Amino acid sequence: MPTPRLTELPDTVVRLIGETVGAVVDVRTVRTGLNSAIAARVRTTDRTLFLKGLPLDHPRVWTQKREAQINPYVQGIAPRLLWHVEENGWSLLAFEFVEGRHADFTPDSPDASTVMTAMIRLADVPAPSVELKSMPHRLRTFVDDPTDLCWFVGNSLLHTEWNPHNVLMTPSGALFVDWGWASLGAAWIDPALWLLWLIAYGHTPGQAESAAAAHPAWKLAPPAGLDALSRVQRRLWDAIARDSEDDWAKTMQNAARAWERHRNPPA
Repeated sequence: MPTPRLTELPDTVVRLIGETVGAVVDVRTVRTGLNSAIAARVRTTDRTLFLKGLPLDHPRVWTQKREAQINPYVQGIAPRLLWHVEENGWSLLAFEFVEGRHADFTPDSPDASTVMTAMIRLADVPAPSVELKSMPHRLRTFVDDPTDLCWFVGNSLLHTEWNPHNVLMTPSGALFVDWGWASLGAAWIDPALWLLWLIAYGHTPGQAESAAAAHPAWKLAPPAGLDALSRVQRRLWDAIARDSEDDWAKTMQNAARAWERHRNPPA
């Protein structure tokens, strides 16, 4: 479920920033994103940073720690983490502030090739020595046949959350943010999850698969595994859309259903 975004930093957070990097001069809340109670560009007397945070009693506060653990392994494809603080009821992550825009996933956008270049770089990152969820574990409740989970086994570091708000386009390339749901699994899963967002933004399933096929791991994707993942994603997005009133959830549900029909056409 989306986390309500605070429009002003709590006084305790302002004090924590001041104690860590200097007095706060200006704060501009970032409106996009779903998972953080705090997301803001913060200017201090010495620097500008991007701050995200959750209360320590939030059920997903573990994602903050996960991002902090992952960051050293993804330098060059993610903004650099400056510090992680857990005090006074808050878990805060401060990243270097990067000027950029969110990715455009529409069919005529030139961003897809740049995003793919960074995604291929991610595929070359060795599995980190961090405890991560596995894709079979994450998807276990969305299969009819538990043997389908074997298709998703792997030791590749996956981002998995390909909402275009999690992709920053900069002059030097694409950077990926929001690593709280990083997982381990088969390397072809990331481009397969990405293509759902391409469909949601106007690609046909065939066009989206062609874009995903630029990833070297796609050639290793077993057709039966892709078929299974399409069924799993349709069930997952059906569940999300059922519990959400947000338009984006319905859009993703429609995209997942379109991909499943493409992979598993009705008789």
